[in-house]
Amino acid sequence: MSLNAERSYKMKLRDVENAFKYRRIPYPKRSVELIALLAISCTFFLFMHTNKLNSRLKEMEVKLQPSEFSALGLTGNHISGHDAGKHDDINTLHGTYQYLKSTGQILQLSPDKLNNTPKAEIDVLFFNRVPKTGSMQLIELMRQLGKVHDYEVEKDPQNGGVLALLEPAEESDMIDNIVNFEDGTVFASHVNFLNFTKHEQPRPIYINMVRDPVERVISWYYYIRAPWVFVPGRRRNNREMPNPKWVNTEYDQCVTSGEKVCTYIENSLLEHVGDHRRQTLFFCGHNEFKCTPFNARLPLQLAKMNVEREYSVVGTWEHTNETLAVLEAYVPRYFADASKMYYSGLNADKQNVNPMKPHISQEIIDMVRRNFTREIEFYQFCRQRLHKQYLALKLNDLKRVDKSLARLSEAKEMAINN
Repeated sequence: MSLNAERSYKMKLRDVENAFKYRRIPYPKRSVELIALLAISCTFFLFMHTNKLNSRLKEMEVKLQPSEFSALGLTGNHISGHDAGKHDDINTLHGTYQYLKSTGQILQLSPDKLNNTPKAEIDVLFFNRVPKTGSMQLIELMRQLGKVHDYEVEKDPQNGGVLALLEPAEESDMIDNIVNFEDGTVFASHVNFLNFTKHEQPRPIYINMVRDPVERVISWYYYIRAPWVFVPGRRRNNREMPNPKWVNTEYDQCVTSGEKVCTYIENSLLEHVGDHRRQTLFFCGHNEFKCTPFNARLPLQLAKMNVEREYSVVGTWEHTNETLAVLEAYVPRYFADASKMYYSGLNADKQNVNPMKPHISQEIIDMVRRNFTREIEFYQFCRQRLHKQYLALKLNDLKRVDKSLARLSEAKEMAINN
């Protein structure tokens, strides 16, 4: 091929390449507009949704970044009178968070690990209610929830109000009675912890409530002296009216005068059914030797062990929001929407108000508290466990929001790139 012919061939080949390189494929005008509109719409909705998730994430970060004024959402709703001004106390929600964070335990918090409900082998909720902890308030709430979630609340009709220590045969009979309830039943009774496993019976779902032990004994002191309590009891059981001096003696007088009923001696044994100074007894069991010594180490350890191993939730009305949130999350079959129901005007707490109970001086309270060291330790243990369960839920929520935000960010980036 001549030189000129070769040049002519190369020029023609280049022209063909350029034609393919710069050609335009025509699209209908309306199709182009539609694609542009869809792209803009997707980008807008992704932007709005990402902003919403960012806002939620910031809210969660505020709740999980405690400060002097707000720890985990500790507004007036979450701080009780016991917690006000004590943010560094490990027994407060803020203090528990700070302790778990400083020790690295916050990273291991998980609702699944703190939830004993899956251990239940029958669909029966057992509430072995501790007297003077607001148990009637919780029973009323469950009755209202039962109408929505289709379950019944059975309240033990025992005449004495509180069951004493049960013999093994009596404990076995009561366990048999509970096991035979229909699925979806709540059974509430003033009775010590019942060990279903020891009696080779399937375990129910355990819950309970606790209260500051000194506030509780003071509340009991005035409760049994209220006329609407002892008058019906007198008529029902044909008893004599109580001594007016007994009725009219104020609690502080009882303490300072050294009366037996207001003298709390360590390791003293259970004196009678109405001896309600031991909150640990309701979590320890029916062994007189192991569980009845007052303010002793062994009952404390056994009570802690049973709470940790058996109870789904041990709440307290002194931390209402946390208790309701934890009940909702850990026992949803019976407590779904409990917070909504409680704050919709239930007002069950009115039945727990005793107008006869006067203000007790802090000096008397401090004097009594010195004799309740291990009872107080158990109460604080239950509070800390409740705080851990609540914090685990909040951390879990944050992780879910974080994952959703990451997925949306990826989707947004892909939409922009496309």
